[in-house]
Order: sequence, then C-alpha cells, then structure tokens
Amino acid sequence: MSLADTVKQDLARAMKAGEKDRVGALRLVLNELQKTAKEGNGDELAVLRRERKRRLEAAAAFRDAGREELAAAEESEARLIEGYLPKQLDADALRAIVAAAIAETAASSPKDMGAVMKVAMSKAQGNADGKVVSGLVREALGA
Repeated sequence: MSLADTVKQDLARAMKAGEKDRVGALRLVLNELQKTAKEGNGDELAVLRRERKRRLEAAAAFRDAGREELAAAEESEARLIEGYLPKQLDADALRAIVAAAIAETAASSPKDMGAVMKVAMSKAQGNADGKVVSGLVREALGA
C-alpha cells in the first residue's frame, strides 16, 4: 500500500469522525502526493518532508509576527505529517554518521562541508533533518 493510499484511508476516517482540522491537513498532503505522482517524481517521502518543512517555516513566520494561534495550527499540521515519515535518527547516531563521513572524505576544514554533507545525508537515508546534520558537521569541522 502506498503512502497516498494510507493518507486516503486516514482522510476518510477523519471525515467520518468530524475532525475538521485533520481533514484539511490530510487533504493538502494528499493533493501534494497525487500531484507528485502525476508528475512522475514518485518520491512520497520527499513530498512529506517538504510539506513538513513548509509548515514549520510558516509556524516560525507566524510566531515572529505574533500570531501564536496560526503558528500552533501550522505546528499541529507538521506533527500530523511527521506521523507518516520514518522515525528520525537520534543525535548520537547522527554524530556517528557525521564522524564516519568526515573520515571517509578526509575532511579537515569547513571548506570540505559540502562533501561531508553529501556523504552524511546519503548514509542517513532520509532519516535525518538536513539542518541538524549541517549543524553537527559544522560543529565537527570547527566552522
């Protein structure tokens, strides 16, 4: 069963239960998944990560503008989307991946960050947020 099918089923359940906010969020996610499938890209997890990132950025913007209720709604949608994503690696596992990537690329300065990021993100196999990995790489390379 594809991720889009799972979202469709959850959407039907939310509609029956009368969960308006959940229905709205699931419809948006399903729309993006279907649009990506139609375009032939097919990477459902990338779509979910992108949509989650958009919600978190919107929440930050709303919070900066003093709109707490809208920020909370965006964060709620981000958590809903997060439920469909694979579990993220913890900090210790990410540090080990970053250390292995630095050793593999023989990186020694912040100039080597791009090469380290490429290796680290491929080793994380989509189970890590790029900002978190970037921060760990900067920390390890002394940037």
